[in-house]
Amino acid sequence: MKIINLLKSVMTGLIISGVIVILAGMYYLVVKAGIPYQDAPTELQIRYAVNMGIGEGLFGIGLLIGGVGLVGRIVFLLTDRSLRK
Repeated sequence: MKIINLLKSVMTGLIISGVIVILAGMYYLVVKAGIPYQDAPTELQIRYAVNMGIGEGLFGIGLLIGGVGLVGRIVFLLTDRSLRK
């Protein structure tokens, strides 16, 4: 029983950390990268591309981490219900 509770805590932690990483990715996408200038100098284009890449990477990783945690919690929820019957 202790192992199951530990795994539930780990899955909840994965969900929370996934949300935090998603928020960090959104920060890079919205605030740091923002909307590109129409005729931006090369330096600004490079900054935009770097910040956009970081934001997309963090967002994707956050979705993956949060999704794994969510699927794990759903599996534990369904198995707990089936064991109680």
